[in-house]
Amino acid sequence: MLKGNFYNIRNVANEEGQVTLTLELNAAHPIFGGHFPEQPVVPGVCMMQIVTETLEDAVQQKVLLQKAGLMKFLNMIDPVQQPLVDVSLTYKAEENGGWKVNATLKRDATTFMKFQGVFK
Repeated sequence: MLKGNFYNIRNVANEEGQVTLTLELNAAHPIFGGHFPEQPVVPGVCMMQIVTETLEDAVQQKVLLQKAGLMKFLNMIDPVQQPLVDVSLTYKAEENGGWKVNATLKRDATTFMKFQGVFK
């Protein structure tokens, strides 16, 4: 779990089927020592974990990625230069008990990640 350590939530709006939040990255987190010491960059796996944790909080259950139809990392996030990130996530229950999800991580006009997929 990255929430509360790698990032903290500054504000959140949670409606049925949709979550929007702003998070603040912890630029002092040890992960940036290896990714990368002179030029910290949020790893793609951490962006995906943010999506996962946001969905888990919204649906109040643990989920596991089942299918990623679209996962695009469009811009790097430097936690020193860009500590605030806006997360927008929509989700819909599927008949098989899974969740169809669309998510975007961005700040202002810069989009960092786009995701479409299914969690179970």
